[in-house]
Amino acid sequence: MSETGRRIAITGANGFVGRAVSRALLERGIGARGLVRRDAQCEPGVDVRHIESLDAIAPDAFAGCDAVIHLAARVHVMADAAAQSQAVLEAYRAINVDGTLAAAESARRAGVTRFVMVSSIKALGESDPGRPFTEDDARNPPDAYGMSKAEAEVKLLEFGSRTGMEIAIVRPPLVYGPGVRANFLSMMSAIARGIPLPLGAIDARRSLVSVDNLASATIECALDPAAAGRLFHVTDGDDPSVADLARKLGERLGKPARLVPVPVGLLRGLGRLTGRTAQIDRLTGSLRLDSRRIRETLGWRAPQSLDEGLAATAAWFRSTRGR
Repeated sequence: MSETGRRIAITGANGFVGRAVSRALLERGIGARGLVRRDAQCEPGVDVRHIESLDAIAPDAFAGCDAVIHLAARVHVMADAAAQSQAVLEAYRAINVDGTLAAAESARRAGVTRFVMVSSIKALGESDPGRPFTEDDARNPPDAYGMSKAEAEVKLLEFGSRTGMEIAIVRPPLVYGPGVRANFLSMMSAIARGIPLPLGAIDARRSLVSVDNLASATIECALDPAAAGRLFHVTDGDDPSVADLARKLGERLGKPARLVPVPVGLLRGLGRLTGRTAQIDRLTGSLRLDSRRIRETLGWRAPQSLDEGLAATAAWFRSTRGR
């Protein structure tokens, strides 16, 4: 079947990644069906179907679709102690594990043959073991969100083995791009305002993936027969240090980053004193991914370089600030 005859369903089509996937599908002439809540807004051209929850999707919502790209998830991670409580873990499991399996079963009943789940590097850990993580490394999630994603990976692959549905899983690191929020947006805002950042002494390296690269890889996993039953890491192919990332952003924002070389040991001590140990560990520890498998198995190549992705993100940021 040609690409123009295909239709792919997207859960969470209204989100940061979902919008990028929707745009990429439509640009390729592939139909995009968005499964979202009633108050959600999707990209123009998306065939919207409203759902109440992941575990209440009727099979006809997936009718006529060749594949599903599953993005809907509970993603907010609370403070360190709270993120480990049993009640919080169950809340994550209800959506990220049980909801995922329910959506896959509904899609299977509708005759969908391929189900792609976007997971997270947090299924493996918070920092790498002195080398880039591979897809075969043992799962050691650091919090309730990571635990739920790790469990979803295992159970979804088991579901595929049991039912014959083709499962593919994509694990991204930090995702950035136009429309980004959270810590990445905070860093850009601080750089643009000339606020000194205590990052000058941090040489930890972090893998990144632009939202457009992630969309491209995820679509490839939905289309390529070789992706069935596989798990893939997806990155830009460049692992800048935290300090280098700030400098690159400063260059593209036209506002040189003001980096103060605060010793890493001092930052970690301050993290313990202020109850921000996890945040400081994320900032000062390396988290790199080996993404050779998707390149070697599917022949996928990132369409956007790190510099191009950062330039697009900075341009969006300036446009939202009226500059």
